[in-house]
Amino acid sequence: MAAAASSSSSSSSSSSSSVVSSSPVTEEELTLTVKWSGKEYTVRVCGDDSVAELKRRICQLTTVLPKRQKLLYPKIGNKLADDSVLLSQLPLKSSLKMTMIGTVEDDIIVDQGDYPEIIDDFEIGQNETVDIKDKEVNKQKLRRRIDQYKIDLRNPCREGKKLLVLDIDYTLFDHRSTAENPLELMRPYLHEFLTAVYAEYDIMIWSATSMKWVELKMGQLGVLNNPNYKITALLDHLAMITVQSDSRGILDCKPLGLIWAHFSEFYNPKNTIMFDDLRRNCVMNPQNGLIIKPFKKAHANRNGDQELVKLTQYLLAIAELDDLSTLDHTKWEFFTEDNA
Repeated sequence: MAAAASSSSSSSSSSSSSVVSSSPVTEEELTLTVKWSGKEYTVRVCGDDSVAELKRRICQLTTVLPKRQKLLYPKIGNKLADDSVLLSQLPLKSSLKMTMIGTVEDDIIVDQGDYPEIIDDFEIGQNETVDIKDKEVNKQKLRRRIDQYKIDLRNPCREGKKLLVLDIDYTLFDHRSTAENPLELMRPYLHEFLTAVYAEYDIMIWSATSMKWVELKMGQLGVLNNPNYKITALLDHLAMITVQSDSRGILDCKPLGLIWAHFSEFYNPKNTIMFDDLRRNCVMNPQNGLIIKPFKKAHANRNGDQELVKLTQYLLAIAELDDLSTLDHTKWEFFTEDNA
């Protein structure tokens, strides 16, 4: 059963990248009223959702990014400041109203720069990765996200093509360095890479930031209207889910099952690969994730970075394989067609 979010104000609208489910409330669900900027919003959540997920739902309605939200609720204190806390652990009641304090972003560049940098990415053991993927609570969260999130196609899916899903920050672009021209922070050979792989792969961009930032940055880099390749779709942070790890607690990730569910006639685990600089983003589909070397300090490393050149060769070499999920992408640099 999908949890949903809706606004009680006729003048309010949800994010363009989400849809509202009208499913009835179940015993596992809780309907909350959130007050912000003189309006009241109805948010439907589940007990196994985290505070981070609640903030995502509020963001869908108000466009106030989760990192800008401060939630106030009677007799809870600062527990709502911890994004990893599950809502089932809090004494929430539908009869009480929650207040949100937060400001909509005016400057998208400041918005992006304010995101905390994740430096300490972690190794998750293979057994635990499988456990995360197979946990019923995480499968339920994926099903709810499939119901809630609408993927708008910029260009049609192409029959017979595989799917490449790309992160932005530190994968295609150094978002921490500064420059007068954003092109100075673009990873070397980006357009050559996208042009070459487009022959075999549909391309989607999935960022853990807002859709405004995704569209702005990809537009500035000349990715969205390039004559040599087309981007099939853009996904933002609202498409992500929070999952539970026995050793790491609550963490965000990018479940490819969302894409497979919406476009099952084109994409599946056998023909999809995702590039990301953070391993945690791939925990729901580890067999499809390739962890790319982060592109940082663009001014110093721009002339020597060859990652996309090498990955072009890899993607084209595996394009004819029937099942990409059987590959060990951790060893992609040593791949040859003979050992496929």
